[in-house]
Amino acid sequence: MPKVYTITFVEADGVFKEVAAPHGHSVLEIAHENSIELEGVCEGSMACSTCHVIVGRDWVKKIEPPSEEEEDILDLAFGLTETSRLGCQIIMSENLDGLTVHVPSEHHNFLN
Repeated sequence: MPKVYTITFVEADGVFKEVAAPHGHSVLEIAHENSIELEGVCEGSMACSTCHVIVGRDWVKKIEPPSEEEEDILDLAFGLTETSRLGCQIIMSENLDGLTVHVPSEHHNFLN
């Protein structure tokens, strides 16, 4: 049986939603599994920035650093911050149990 952790999404309207986060699932997948409004137009293929999330400052060092490709895609994100990441690139593991991410109120969709 896969391990299940928790993740808290802070939605654009300020509502906090704590949900189950299965080991090995991406933040994007977990958002979709729990009806969190995180678009992910490219379905996790890292071809857009619509799954842009802002990671809680306390969590940034616990996540693998972004690849150069992810950084390039993040440059397209609306409201980019120092702790911005693509939700499709954050994979849940034991060290991320309790992770908090903020869902920005807007995003740029360059695929449509």
